[in-house]
Amino acid sequence: MSERKPYRNFKKREPSLTTEQKVEQFVIRNSKNGYFTKVSTISYKFDVSEDMAWSIVGELLSSGSFESIHDEYSGEMKLCENGKTYSILDLERKRKKDKYRNNKKQSKKKSPPKANS
Repeated sequence: MSERKPYRNFKKREPSLTTEQKVEQFVIRNSKNGYFTKVSTISYKFDVSEDMAWSIVGELLSSGSFESIHDEYSGEMKLCENGKTYSILDLERKRKKDKYRNNKKQSKKKSPPKANS
C-alpha cells in the first residue's frame, strides 16, 4: 500500500489577503461582471465596522483605480473600476428593461380570457 500523508499537516501556501485586498478584489470582480458594489454591502459581507468600510472605500478612491457614483433613488454610494461607470449603468438599464418586458409578458399569460357578454 502507498503511504499517505495525513490531512492535519495541510498548510496553506498562499499568504492570506488583508481585508482591504479582499474588498478591492470584490469590487473588481463585480465591475467585470457588470455590477456596482454598494458601500453598505462591504461592512456586512466582510464583517467590518461601517467606519472601517468607509476608510477602505476612501483608500480605494484615493488610489485612482476606482470610481464612485450615487444611487439616484436611495443616494447610496456605489463603487466600480475606473472607466466602467457608464457601461455598468447601460447594463443596468438593459436589465431593468428586460425585467419589465418579462413581467409584462407573464402577466398577460396569467390573465384569464375575457367572457363575452
